[in-house]
Amino acid sequence: MLTIKRLDLAEARLLIEGAAAKARDIGVPMCVAVVDESGNLIAFERMNGGKTSSVTIAQDKAFTAAAAKKATHEYNAANVPGSLAFGIHTEVGGRISSVGGGLPVIVDGEVVGGIGLSSGTPQQDMDCAQAGIDYFETQRG
Repeated sequence: MLTIKRLDLAEARLLIEGAAAKARDIGVPMCVAVVDESGNLIAFERMNGGKTSSVTIAQDKAFTAAAAKKATHEYNAANVPGSLAFGIHTEVGGRISSVGGGLPVIVDGEVVGGIGLSSGTPQQDMDCAQAGIDYFETQRG
């Protein structure tokens, strides 16, 4: 029998709160998705002004980070012509994202979920995702 650690709704909201605060600081309204360890959506927020196209992108980034247990920008570095991983973004029905902005959420060495952001540049999305994780870590005690 497996025991699985999983984010709960309150924790997902902490991740969103931290990410949204950073998005407000940089002046870029974002779409923020938080998923469980299997990549299933727990919570989502589209800030006022967040791009409509970013709704799905944020969720796919979070899915990738949790299910693959790695940051989306790590796929970006490998998803280039000539690489054995080229084309990974076409897998899982096109849900694998190789654009920066998705990070796994790790607690006690285990991936318990993922956070994905979209609407800014990949670096802005990455910075806001990290801010969400940083806030989560300080608040969960």
